Amino acid sequence: MLDLVTAGEAFDDFVFYHLDTLPAPGRELKTDAFARTVGGGAVISGVAAARTGLRVRVLAGLSGDAARELRRHPIAVSNLRRPNEPAAITIALSTRRDRRFVTFNGMNRSLPRRIRARLTRIRARHVHFALHPGRCRLWLPAIDRLHRADATVSWDFGWNPDLTRDPAFVRLVDALDYVFLNRDEARAYRARTSRGLTIVKLGADGCRAIGAGVDVRLPAPRVRVVDTTGAGDVFNGAFLAARLRGQPLVRALRVAVRAAAHSTRRPGGLS
Repeated sequence: MLDLVTAGEAFDDFVFYHLDTLPAPGRELKTDAFARTVGGGAVISGVAAARTGLRVRVLAGLSGDAARELRRHPIAVSNLRRPNEPAAITIALSTRRDRRFVTFNGMNRSLPRRIRARLTRIRARHVHFALHPGRCRLWLPAIDRLHRADATVSWDFGWNPDLTRDPAFVRLVDALDYVFLNRDEARAYRARTSRGLTIVKLGADGCRAIGAGVDVRLPAPRVRVVDTTGAGDVFNGAFLAARLRGQPLVRALRVAVRAAAHSTRRPGGLS
């Protein structure tokens, strides 16, 4: 029995950080502050949780370089990328207050079907998804099976505002024990789970948890920010690790917001 399975998108991340400003149209910025790392919600959340000692498996589509990098971390990896399929790539431009991304999807569009097929062989206390689900209704039977196997389930949908046009999106959200959103996603989706908690990550303003008679808000500690890439996924992994260790809600939120804040002191989500 695993403690946690994280399933979803992975990227080869190219991070330009410590920028004073973002480039103006038609202009070029040059910098010596650059990091190449492995990114994506499934990877970063899984590594963050595994560093606390939990037994974690990551299901994702990884490039050869990314797979080799993750072997250095205390997690089990199931690489869902097939030979000759292109890996996903993200370019991140990060200032201390803002960031911009450009992403090549690569094989990630094939992930929903492959992950659902793997779930029938997974036994875990909690399963966390970090990807665009595609057709939302196809996930409802899978989540029901996980609940019947006594697993709890969470999802971080990322920035995919087209989800609101899916007629089954609200039903999918409602089936989850935890839904993780950032401020912009909370405004765009306007959906909360009635089963458990909706957790909104507010960056420098901390976080808020809503649901089941709960409305808790916690501030973030002050740190010297180098790069915010992956901080939200670190939050997810730290929060889930604390809850799986039996920590009460407020303590788990405090652990998560501290971990996310400290992750911004170095570039990328794994450092």
